[in-house]
Amino acid sequence: MTSNQPARLSLGPVLFNWPVDRWRDFYFRIADEAAVDVVVVGEIVCNKRAPFIAPALDEVIGRLSAAGKEVWLASPILVASNRERTAMHDLVDCTDFAIEANDMGALMLLEGRRHAVGPFINTYNEATLGWLARRGAVTVSLPAELPAESVEVLAKAGGETGLAVEVQVFGRAPLAISARCYHARAHGLHKDGCQFVCGNDPNGMPVRTMDGQPFLAVNGTQTMSHSYLCLAAELDRLQAMGVRQFRLSPHDLDMIRIIRTFRDVLEGKRDGRGTVKDLEAIIEGPVSNGFFHNAAGAVYVDAAD
Repeated sequence: MTSNQPARLSLGPVLFNWPVDRWRDFYFRIADEAAVDVVVVGEIVCNKRAPFIAPALDEVIGRLSAAGKEVWLASPILVASNRERTAMHDLVDCTDFAIEANDMGALMLLEGRRHAVGPFINTYNEATLGWLARRGAVTVSLPAELPAESVEVLAKAGGETGLAVEVQVFGRAPLAISARCYHARAHGLHKDGCQFVCGNDPNGMPVRTMDGQPFLAVNGTQTMSHSYLCLAAELDRLQAMGVRQFRLSPHDLDMIRIIRTFRDVLEGKRDGRGTVKDLEAIIEGPVSNGFFHNAAGAVYVDAAD
């Protein structure tokens, strides 16, 4: 993707354990109503959840493709068992769709094949970016914790190699993944007998400090930010850096309205700074952009400052 190409919006995979009917209907609405260019689908947080969405996966992909969306299938973030390794091999070997790799094992299997690299693979410098491009990556989604200076360097390097650099601009920031499930443990359960309690928290389970202050969110085996990453006010700056693809992470919110807001900012119909209060009202919670401004990740820095 070169710098003179139009900016694109992408929608990352649903990270939460939604009932299959809600999951399917969400993507149907995205297909019919959302002005996104790229949609990434698949269960990437917990392999135990994958069978629940499997019956609706082909139908969702078909609906999105028919609506003109570019569809990518995502590999899991963490592969720990023989069964999970087999499932990953099946994903890579038995599908004609392009794959977004979120694990180094998947990345090895995809060498020489056109693929994307998700934000769960650490891409922190130009050498890594060049290595990924030589192996067949066409899009690399940067980790959410990178500051603006690093994003700019990587966007420039991507432009020189013809590789698209993507930045997450909305949604709880993914911070860590574990082989253990704190979500289950918080309910007095073991991972193997978790009863899928993560399904009770469609946007993640809030975690508070001993003083009762909001701290993080837990989504099964995944740790996320409490606040919602929001770079609406930074979109112009990101485009000036050479970033041409912008990722929104799905949540149990009015995502159609959120997507429309970001699309309007990208097209110059709305001012990015002026949309932040609107987005906070939809979320009913705080937004943050601290990582981008080389500050504490949980804070919000006014772009004008």
